[in-house]
Amino acid sequence: HVHLVESGGGSVQAGGSLRLSCAASGLTRSTYDMAWFRQAPGLEREFVAAISWSGDSTYYADSVKGRFTISRDNANHMGYLQMSSLQVEDAAVYLCAADYRPLRNLRHKYPYWGQGTQVTVSS
Repeated sequence: HVHLVESGGGSVQAGGSLRLSCAASGLTRSTYDMAWFRQAPGLEREFVAAISWSGDSTYYADSVKGRFTISRDNANHMGYLQMSSLQVEDAAVYLCAADYRPLRNLRHKYPYWGQGTQVTVSS
């Protein structure tokens, strides 16, 4: 049974930073891609960033390019999202997703999701 557990959310002021973590377990192979999505109240879930299983390839939504960095630690089955220069518009529940296919931003195709971690940004 696959489990993805996010942590690291919290409240910060605009301009601040947070590092989110995603702990993965139950995946039968290590060659899974990981991604981060976010969902604000009343809005659709949107793609934030994705990383290939090797870590060699990363992809970002235009809105976070240059501010967010996705990474992973395969030895410890962890994924990370370093968020800097946070803006009020970044406030949302951030969710980790995973799959063996390189789905990138194809939200509807990811079979494995975490429960999310709340990020609040105040002005």
